[in-house]
Amino acid sequence: MSSDRPRVAAFDVDGTLTTRDCVVPFLRRVAGTPQLSLKLVVNARHTVPALVRRDRDALKEASARAAFRDRSVQDIGRHAAEFARMVHTSWLEPQTLEMLRAHQAAGDIVLLVSASFEVYLRPLGGLLAVDDVLAVRLAVGSDRTFTGDLSGQNCRGPEKVRRVHTWLDEHCSDVGGRQGLHLTAYGDSVGDRELLLDADTAVFVGKHQPSWLPASAG
Repeated sequence: MSSDRPRVAAFDVDGTLTTRDCVVPFLRRVAGTPQLSLKLVVNARHTVPALVRRDRDALKEASARAAFRDRSVQDIGRHAAEFARMVHTSWLEPQTLEMLRAHQAAGDIVLLVSASFEVYLRPLGGLLAVDDVLAVRLAVGSDRTFTGDLSGQNCRGPEKVRRVHTWLDEHCSDVGGRQGLHLTAYGDSVGDRELLLDADTAVFVGKHQPSWLPASAG
């Protein structure tokens, strides 16, 4: 593998860049409640089985539908911009932010790849001056309202890799897309496994190096 290939760095925003999971605090802010309450969750359909399973992803999706239903695009956008500024000023991990800045200084393409809602990651990406945000999108019911429904699969595992490849193939076609690039991926959990294993350089920023990641990674 040639070292002079164009370089790309992909960061998972929840674990590698922030000091906490941002989805629930953002939903709380939009919903105007200090807690992501059971009432908010059960206002969306099909939540009882998810509660029994303690399915965190299903509960977050149900909560999103309840929190965003019939809210104006402008209102959600305002909350997203305010929340992104708060994350940017108080929730970013200094070490991984330093890594991100080092990639930017080297002229590398920097992507945020996350299971979190693009509606607030987009302004956060703007504040960080990254090249793009690849995350769960919220469907817009009309020009005026959010439905709160997720428009595609959660951005984890194979879906995370697929979105990265699609973006690179579309935006870096002059060098052959993914195959013509050197990809460095940053992750901190099993949810980043496929992305890390797909990368040319994998950096695990969690506390314990997983057994499925080659010892040379990092």
